[in-house]
Amino acid sequence: MHKEKNKFKRILWIVLTLLVLTLTGSTLYLQWYALEAGGNERGKNLETSYAFMYEHYPFLSHWVDSLQRANALRDTFILSEDGARLHALYLYADTLTAHTAVAVHGYTDNAVRMLHIAYLYNHDLHYNVLLPDLRFAGQSEGDHIQMGWKDRLDVLRWMEVANELFAPKGSQTRMVVHGISMGAATTVCVSGEPQPPFVNCFVEDCGYTSVWDEYAGELKNQFGLPAFPLLHLASWATRLRYGWDFREASPLEQVKKCRLPMLFIHGTEDTFVPTWMGDSLYAAKTGIKEIWHVEGATHADSYLKYAKEYTEIVKSFVERYNIPKDMNNLPSQ
Repeated sequence: MHKEKNKFKRILWIVLTLLVLTLTGSTLYLQWYALEAGGNERGKNLETSYAFMYEHYPFLSHWVDSLQRANALRDTFILSEDGARLHALYLYADTLTAHTAVAVHGYTDNAVRMLHIAYLYNHDLHYNVLLPDLRFAGQSEGDHIQMGWKDRLDVLRWMEVANELFAPKGSQTRMVVHGISMGAATTVCVSGEPQPPFVNCFVEDCGYTSVWDEYAGELKNQFGLPAFPLLHLASWATRLRYGWDFREASPLEQVKKCRLPMLFIHGTEDTFVPTWMGDSLYAAKTGIKEIWHVEGATHADSYLKYAKEYTEIVKSFVERYNIPKDMNNLPSQ
């Protein structure tokens, strides 16, 4: 009887040890997979990023080439408060203007992969444009993808830089912040913070409600796994290692604090960031808001499918709301 009891204890100890090792390994893999993305080769490779954009948006090739020949597409770097070196592309409008757009890229992307939105604002609407590389992407430093949460603080700094670059002498810019996918989530997170006086409106295209919701959905879709316990453990490990967690990173909570107009864009066939997330963000936003459900569009391809309509809808929105606040006489909704 005593030997059988000891045998049972050994087996239980082995099982528990294997369970702990399995959960630890799975947690670390999930964190690596989601936040480090294999070193984010896609987001750091500028050559393949340009090739991708020219393949999907052929009109960009001639435009970018003309900008580069004129030295009009420029680089700028800043140091963050924690010492990270951050990079952005920027370009001036073809005429002197205060109108400015800050365009924020998505998950495992970089500034180059927002050149189609730069084209919309700079070529079509004659805006100044700044395109930041978020951390761990493009030419910006960093050790992980921040999923838009801590990125909001960097983007707020980039907004100040854009105002310094583009403001006509003695005045301020008239700024819109426009993000796609994770960049949309970043934009929504930015919108919940106190805003500089030169920011007038936001455009979010297919952003998620929270990092927790997005990862829970992908765990189920890609791996057939429930959120518990891996997501709980990975969130806890992210808190220990990087100082934030998946529930804290909530565009849904941030949008409730937004007091400026916002345009929501979401494809009706988006399964990566499901359409219901865009609807939830829209419902949570108080005040002035508009939404465009893009029929048949999947994730982050609304402009690709409907460039003319996309441009017209964004143009109509910013013409109404990207004006100095002391001139705003906006109806409440």
